[in-house]
Amino acid sequence: MAVGVLCYKLHIIDEETNKRLSSLTLLVINPLVIFMSYLRPFETELLSGLLAALALSALSFAASLAVAHVVYRNKGEKDHAVEKFACVYSNCGFIGIPLVNGVVGPEGVFYLTAYITMFNLLVWTHGIAVMSSTMTAAFMKKALASPALIAVFAGFVFFIFNVPVPEFVQRPMSLLAGMNTPLAMIVAGIALSKSDLLKTLKNASVYKLCFLRLVLAPAFAVAAAVFLDIPTVAAVAVIIGAGCPAAANVILFANRYGKDHAYGAELFAATTVLSMGTIPLLLMFI
Repeated sequence: MAVGVLCYKLHIIDEETNKRLSSLTLLVINPLVIFMSYLRPFETELLSGLLAALALSALSFAASLAVAHVVYRNKGEKDHAVEKFACVYSNCGFIGIPLVNGVVGPEGVFYLTAYITMFNLLVWTHGIAVMSSTMTAAFMKKALASPALIAVFAGFVFFIFNVPVPEFVQRPMSLLAGMNTPLAMIVAGIALSKSDLLKTLKNASVYKLCFLRLVLAPAFAVAAAVFLDIPTVAAVAVIIGAGCPAAANVILFANRYGKDHAYGAELFAATTVLSMGTIPLLLMFI
């Protein structure tokens, strides 16, 4: 993020370049990350746990969507699209993957892909509809043909049928996927460089959003995990995913669809800073 700030301040990257970086990250790099997460040997136990994690993820997102719809239902407010998006969608990839890997290991990361899959199914349909203020049959058809959703379905097929991918293909795909976090953080830094963080911390709406994203969302996931009796590793992975700060996509999507991406960067920064305290507290209860 600091590199993004410096590049913008030193005029190395301008507004147009920033938009193109956003598109590159969303349309090329993100789909590769999703697809690569499914390239593992098939096991029945893994599939069972993955389906349980998917059910838990669906319930968690359903609760967040309901809360966001009620809290941010006033379409006349100019910032509500950005706030609604940030309320529902977490940074489950950039922060969730390394955190889950550190807590429960690679198996947890595999189960986290269920949450990431649900994230991508929704963010490329509902998320775009929120940011673009559009919801038509033609729009939905175009959204369902997005690279991220194609990667989800293709990856699942490769996992189920154990389709081999040659090393000379996997290697460059892996290198490109590794650009995901750096590119997204650079774009976030550029947006953040145009925002007033001190002003953000004085905004009561930011703290309301932080409570919904960092406290209420994972609380729903914990309750659903107990109710469904989800296997421990799968439950921990999804709960951590639900408890991550606002997705960096809030900046990328706001930038792409003409919303207030500077405010999106402020929400991203505020939730990221506060999550340093809320995530460790969350882990104490799971």
